[in-house]
Amino acid sequence: MAVDTSVIGKPTSANRVRIERGPVSFFASALKDHNPVYSDPSAAKVAGFDDLPAPPTFSFAMLHMGKVGQEQPPDPTKGTHPMNEVMGNLMKEGGIVLHGEQDFVFHRPIVVGDVLVSEGVIKDLYEKESKGKVMTFIVMQTVWKDEKSGEPVVTETFNLIHRK
Repeated sequence: MAVDTSVIGKPTSANRVRIERGPVSFFASALKDHNPVYSDPSAAKVAGFDDLPAPPTFSFAMLHMGKVGQEQPPDPTKGTHPMNEVMGNLMKEGGIVLHGEQDFVFHRPIVVGDVLVSEGVIKDLYEKESKGKVMTFIVMQTVWKDEKSGEPVVTETFNLIHRK
């Protein structure tokens, strides 16, 4: 079965988050990382940060802790997320969905006080066969930029896999 690649290049999201001390410290604690740079502003400054830095994978969860509804940019998908459409159509035929590879490229640390804006896009969509099963991979990329400077802070690439 050939996969419809027409979604490649389509937007997936646009978001705005404020990075705050409580969520950064909470996230580090949940990871069992007790480094004081994540909870003590003085320790963060001694380590060379302007404020508390966020732990490395924080950008994966920050939408749940720093997103304020009325501050969000317009939805570039207009309510029709291409990943949901692809996976929804695949799931009609059964199978399972798996979280695949996730990659973070940091252009600079995320720190408390940052306001970050993102744009997401479908980067790739392809199929592979393994042990008689067809796997469909959808690759999404989100670039988080500093709202003031427009400079990238972190680029996330995320694979979602449907296996039938």
